[in-house]
Amino acid sequence: MSEKKNLSEIDIEGQKMIDNKELNLLESLIPVVILMCLLAYNIFFVEDQEWFGAYTNQYILLMGALVAAAVGFFNKISVGNMIAEVWENWKSVFVPIMILFLVGALAGSWLVSGIIPAMVYYGLQVLSPEIFLPATVIIAAIISIATGSSWTTSATVGIALVGIGSALGISPGMIAGAVISGAYFGDKMSPLSDTTNLAPAMAGTDLFTHIKYMAITTVPTILFTLIVFAFLSSTIDTKGSADISNLLVTIDTTFYISPWLFIVPGVVIAMILLKTKPLIALGVGVILAAVFAFIFQSDVLANLSETKFTSIINAILTDTSIETDNDKLSELFSSGGMKGMLWTIFLIICAMVFGGVMDAIGALAKITKSLLAVASSVFGLFASTVVSCLGLNAIASDQYLAIVIPGKMFKKAYEDKGLAPENLSRTLEDSGTVTSVLIPWNTCGAYQSGVLGVSVADYFVYAIFNYLSPFTTLLFAALNIKIKQLVKK
Repeated sequence: MSEKKNLSEIDIEGQKMIDNKELNLLESLIPVVILMCLLAYNIFFVEDQEWFGAYTNQYILLMGALVAAAVGFFNKISVGNMIAEVWENWKSVFVPIMILFLVGALAGSWLVSGIIPAMVYYGLQVLSPEIFLPATVIIAAIISIATGSSWTTSATVGIALVGIGSALGISPGMIAGAVISGAYFGDKMSPLSDTTNLAPAMAGTDLFTHIKYMAITTVPTILFTLIVFAFLSSTIDTKGSADISNLLVTIDTTFYISPWLFIVPGVVIAMILLKTKPLIALGVGVILAAVFAFIFQSDVLANLSETKFTSIINAILTDTSIETDNDKLSELFSSGGMKGMLWTIFLIICAMVFGGVMDAIGALAKITKSLLAVASSVFGLFASTVVSCLGLNAIASDQYLAIVIPGKMFKKAYEDKGLAPENLSRTLEDSGTVTSVLIPWNTCGAYQSGVLGVSVADYFVYAIFNYLSPFTTLLFAALNIKIKQLVKK
């Protein structure tokens, strides 16, 4: 009976967060500190970062969950409560996991159908090395604004841009950073985005007021990002025109290249713009690509396996590699299919275990409340919100919780300071939405890394828009620039 007295559930727009009144801040931080220490040890002291083999980060997250569970046992939290929260977390990522499987299938089927090679072929002729990186940011931003999804942007044009840039000799980390910077700018500014609708709902303002106010910090950040990428494009050592010519010949002789192949990505993007569910849109993309492979890439399929049908199935489910006379292209024209997404999916599952146990023992609520307690000034309130969002992205491994929990917890504090709710909604997006992709075990970081084939460590420093956004919002708060006050009725 004592457990019911110590625990209470805070309903945050349909997501329950456990508040444990007996848990102190030190106990709440123990699992976080141990998790960070283990991850740091793995990064800096373990060769090839394979302490426990390829799935080291996943096991570290499970170890962190065990430490959190031990803290819960010490505070008389039942195993049933912990399992229930983990199960709720798993249910929340079921659709993203299905999307990841389909993205793997999409990558494999679009490879053997010639869609990705065609994108690379035409892209090499249009996108010159001197403008490639800023152009990548702009292209990703436009697609993301149109679709309202950074995930969809990466799974379609993002994959193609990484392929084109790699063929030009540009670092995949740079390209992925440019894709992610543009995609998350578009995700933030699009009225179709779920997080852009969620943030104002949590803060108590309307969608278009939120977008307009968010532009104050977002536009300067993306402009600075474009300047940096323009400078990088002018200084990096890329392949010459002769090398590009050889690449074009190799692609043309290996695949049947035609503009007709773009019908498939066109249909997928059109379905997404028409608000078709992502699972259906991506599934249609896989099926159409399989049909196009039979029509256009008969020779490629014949060389991959005994039967063309087997080649298609293998491309969708497992590893596929198409050999060319160019080593760079041979490396580029390979895909892991659905199998290639297993590492990312396992990482998400383990992250949800850690986040679920941390929520069940009341640690998430305690850490957030402690941050709120030290916010005495206006700048301190903004800073506490930013730290809360960053912390929840790392601890709960979910960008939605990083918006929802601080949104509800800090809402009254902003009102008490006489601040308009759009201050809170903007800060939630500037620090919650965009930084999720910088955490390797966060669902967004794991997804983007898996889809683009570039580790978070490799693209982190180039995801300029994402890590500058929270600094921009803090700078504007510190200088009191465009900090909107509540209008007294």
